[in-house]
Formats: sequence, structure tokens, C-alpha cells
Amino acid sequence: MLTVLPYNLNKDLINGAKKHLDHFLTFRTALNEKSGDFFYDPWIIKEEFKGTCFEQLLNSIDTGIGEARVVALESMTCYTKHADIDDRFHLNLFGDGGYLLDLTNNKVYPLTQDAKWYEMNAGNIHTAVSCGEHTRYQLVVRKLLKQNMLTDPISVEIQLDGNNPRFKFDNSISPWLNYANKNSIINKFSASNTGCSFDVEKKHLSHLKSILPKGLKIV
Repeated sequence: MLTVLPYNLNKDLINGAKKHLDHFLTFRTALNEKSGDFFYDPWIIKEEFKGTCFEQLLNSIDTGIGEARVVALESMTCYTKHADIDDRFHLNLFGDGGYLLDLTNNKVYPLTQDAKWYEMNAGNIHTAVSCGEHTRYQLVVRKLLKQNMLTDPISVEIQLDGNNPRFKFDNSISPWLNYANKNSIINKFSASNTGCSFDVEKKHLSHLKSILPKGLKIV
């Protein structure tokens, strides 16, 4: 689920970032802003972070990147299990007891401060836990979605409804969306508070309908 990337990092940049973590007391703090489409177009650094160690850390990734956030996870807390359509780049900044749990394959990954970027396959059901003495801080960057060329597309919208529909979506539809993006099955994905829409190869629509949980509907 985690793959080390060949990006060389200066440990002084990590140490510089650590000195500013008190500014990131909220759960998630975005370092950049979108330049176009949320999922497909590269994001640009915010003015307040230009010329800082955070800009240098983001520039160490030699490809277009999406939303980048410093994510704080307090000790004795975790995320609800889920999957994501977009894979992530992860860099551990600080923390003494952080772990990534791959619930699809029942594997545990310690999150160490090794000054290395990792690519995460977010299509697996996963969670993260912070069980050390201190808050865990990570720099988490969305990987841009592929611009897929479809041969027989049909436009669909998935609407959220019922009890806790986002949890159902993240644990049933998100793994499929991650797979579909990587395998050129979908394109033009967009999301809102009420659901999402995208184009899909028509021959895969029946399978998508078959995994749709109660409380979600396709139009």
C-alpha cells in the first residue's frame, strides 16, 4: 500500500517544517490552491507559503500535484475506515506513534520520520491511527487523476441519501473509482456535498450498479 519514492530530501527541510507545526493546529491546513479543475489540474502554492520550507518540500515531487495539506492527527485518535479515488503522496513530519492500517490486506505500516516521500494506494480500505505521546503531523498530497479517453462513455451521477451515506460511499464506491481511474474506465470526475458525477465506459455501468449500497442511487 505504501511505496517509497526516489525523491531526495534534505533533512534540514524536514527540521524547518517541524519548527512551524504549531501553526497547523487545525485538523487539515492546505498549502496550495487549485488552478483549474480540483482533481485534474495541478495546484499552485499559496502566497503565504512561497519561499518557505513547505514550498521546497512540495517542489521535490517532480510531477504535477493536487491539493497538499498538513494533516494533524492527535494522540489517541484515528480516521473512520475509507478508500479514496485519488492516490496520495505522504511525507511524515513529526510523531512518535503513527500507523497506517491497510484493512483490505490486514497490514500495518509504521509511519517513521525518515525524510522520504511515499506513494499510497488509496484504493485499499484504510485508516490511520495516532497512539503515541504526541500529535502526528503528515504532509499529504493528492495525486492528480488521469485524463482518460473513453470509447463508449455514458454520463452518470451518484446521489447520496439515507443514513450516513458518505461512509457507505467511501467503503463501497471509492475503491471501485480508484481502480476505474487507473484502468481508464472513467473520466471527468467531479464531487459535491450531495454526491459525484463522471463519465464511465458503458459496459462497466452494470457492475457499478451491482455494488451500489442502499441509500445511494445512480441517475
